[in-house]
Amino acid sequence: MFPISSLFFFFTLLMGSLLSISSSSWFGAWIGLELNLLSFIPLIINKMNPYSSEASLKYFLIQALASTLIILSSSLMIYTSNLTYTLTLMALLLKLGAAPFHLWFPQVMEGLSWMQTIILMTIQKLAPMFLISYLTTSPIIIMIIYISAMLSAYMGAIGGLNIMKLRKIMAFSSINHMSWMLIALTINDTMWMMYFSFYALISSSVVFLFHSFQSNSISDLLNNNHTSLFPTLSVPLSLLSLGGLPPFTGFVPKWLMIQIMLTHNMYIPLFFLLSSALITLYFYLRMLIPYIIILTPIFSFNLKIMSHSSSSSFMPIIIFTNMIGMFIPLLFLLM
Repeated sequence: MFPISSLFFFFTLLMGSLLSISSSSWFGAWIGLELNLLSFIPLIINKMNPYSSEASLKYFLIQALASTLIILSSSLMIYTSNLTYTLTLMALLLKLGAAPFHLWFPQVMEGLSWMQTIILMTIQKLAPMFLISYLTTSPIIIMIIYISAMLSAYMGAIGGLNIMKLRKIMAFSSINHMSWMLIALTINDTMWMMYFSFYALISSSVVFLFHSFQSNSISDLLNNNHTSLFPTLSVPLSLLSLGGLPPFTGFVPKWLMIQIMLTHNMYIPLFFLLSSALITLYFYLRMLIPYIIILTPIFSFNLKIMSHSSSSSFMPIIIFTNMIGMFIPLLFLLM
């Protein structure tokens, strides 16, 4: 059971995001962002985790700086619109953790529990993404978004190389996926919300696996002795789906994005996104190859020994979530 205070702060966090999204003025959006920030800080402070205080302080300082930039840009609105919108966009990219303002994101992720990382990677991105979508009316703003997306693609891909901590790997993966969402945001709202929905579903399933296995590093993941088929299969399938490898579910939003970007002649951003996707697949495979080699005997000797832990009942759901992408092309054939 969650404490009543945590449920209250989670509710106000959602209310802050909804206030920012539905506000008709930048002042109302700023109030919603502040309510969201002040609700998230109590959620991530944990006396049992010695790193949570450092993570919460870093998160607060970064978000406070971004809020200050939003207030500054609002005060300059009467003078010039381009400078105002550029400063506002920079502040929102800072709140998102998109490149080149991404360095704080892996450090904050390192100090959070697995359940808290789900909130940071999903819910906390909603309000800034919606606010950025309101700014995509100027060619200058769209060009800055393109630059940030291409930087995020490579910073997220290269940053995840030679990293052993799972939270940092998920952080750099989130930065890489942010590049796809930023490009989708410049096309239309439906595309980025579709991509975000797939990303939130798959990343949450991966984080739930790490939480249920109590794994904090790749070595912890390899040292887990799973005697059931579903936990053994769920890790490689979920990571390959998160990497966007066909025919898993994670490939579906990327496949749709590739088609739309080709239609809009967005060849240069597409090159950056696809080349960075290959790098991210590399560090996912770097995790999976030793995992599969070590746990291969389970398929021949240990299948009769089944584990009935409380989390194992969710494993078939996680596997189905990451395999459902195989059946989506059938819908197009039947239409």
